[in-house]
Amino acid sequence: MFLELIATVFAGMAMAGVVMVINRATGGRLPRWFAPVAAGAAMIGVTISSEYSWYGRTLDGMPEGLQVVQEVENKSMIRPWTYAVPFVDRFAAIDTSSIQRNPKLADQRLGDLYLFGRWAPVNKLPVLADCAGARRANLIDGANFDADGAVIDASWVQVAHDDPVLIALCEAV
Repeated sequence: MFLELIATVFAGMAMAGVVMVINRATGGRLPRWFAPVAAGAAMIGVTISSEYSWYGRTLDGMPEGLQVVQEVENKSMIRPWTYAVPFVDRFAAIDTSSIQRNPKLADQRLGDLYLFGRWAPVNKLPVLADCAGARRANLIDGANFDADGAVIDASWVQVAHDDPVLIALCEAV
């Protein structure tokens, strides 16, 4: 965040400098307000570019084994251009290398779901999926297991069979 702020400020200063050089080269024919307006436009452009490129940059930096299962696009009234071209500001990814399977419970999978957000820390969430029953449970506070390895105190939530987290967990192994 700090580096993006610095880049935005420097873009504004650079654009103001370019306008001043052009103004000097043209003999001072540009209006006085043109340099700050151009600097502001450059800063807005850099900010917009940073917002739209965050998702791609984050995907490029992700380790092997993480599979994106859901994206959340942002649309905002204070940014009217996002209605025409929304940008991804949050997404969820399953760590396919973390998926575990219990031979005694063949239809259940346990894996790590990572929640990414712009300007937010990455959160790790253990998720238990029941592939046959189309349900899943978030194991936020940990889990207790019985002698067979079944989770005792899971808060199951019924989901659709086309739920992206359920599909990723059930098809990965």
